Amino acid sequence: MNTRFYAVPVLAFVILFGVDGAAQSRQSAVAPRELATNTVRSYACPMHPEVKSNKPGKCPKCKMDLRVVKAETSARAAKPTESTMTSTPTDVSRSNRKMVIPDVEVLDQDGNALHFYTDLIKDKTVAINFIFTNCTTICPPLAATFARLQKEMGDKVGKDVHLISISVDPLTDTPERLKAWGAKFKAGPGWTFVTGEKAEMDRLLNALGAAVSKREDHTPTVIIGNDGKNIWTRTYGLAKISQIVGVINDVMAGKVGESATTRETQP
Repeated sequence: MNTRFYAVPVLAFVILFGVDGAAQSRQSAVAPRELATNTVRSYACPMHPEVKSNKPGKCPKCKMDLRVVKAETSARAAKPTESTMTSTPTDVSRSNRKMVIPDVEVLDQDGNALHFYTDLIKDKTVAINFIFTNCTTICPPLAATFARLQKEMGDKVGKDVHLISISVDPLTDTPERLKAWGAKFKAGPGWTFVTGEKAEMDRLLNALGAAVSKREDHTPTVIIGNDGKNIWTRTYGLAKISQIVGVINDVMAGKVGESATTRETQP
């Protein structure tokens, strides 16, 4: 029997098997690295989920940071675990409809100690802006907007809607400073200025999506909410008074929808 006749095919089989096995081993080793680089993220505004982007940034409507709402991997990815699954834009809208506002201790412009949620928000319709008394740029116009709201809405202020200005510089803004600053804009009953201990104020600003590393970077947003009806929205703080009044009236009536949304953002 000629053994050399069988030796060639056997040798070829061994070589081919070895090459194919090595290739499969290399694919197995590379696969986890490919999965790690094939994640696609999308971002949306927590208050305006219709605002979407494929990269980080700020919402053009309310200036809040866009948040990751979806992460997808390629078809070769393993089934996601509970710790890696993220919410969809619809989930974000639903989970953020309820504003969770901490009941932190604050001081008003008269030095009265208050609990922010219990005394100023609970069961009320409110319009909230953010200021600091040393500001020479955006804060005076924001206060002027509230002054015009106060005049436009008349006796509704303090009864049907409450205006709240929160200091983003509590280390400087004492109640006395806030009272003097508010007097420049003829702040009347129903318009409350808020300051307090920095740690408490930081907690409050974080909850409202208004925390900033530099006071000058604070948002020109006005938060408008009806706590009793659990309705919250945001609008541009320097928009026309008629637009802001329209949003407030819609929120008071519990019917924020397209009519309110279309009035947002533009000065």
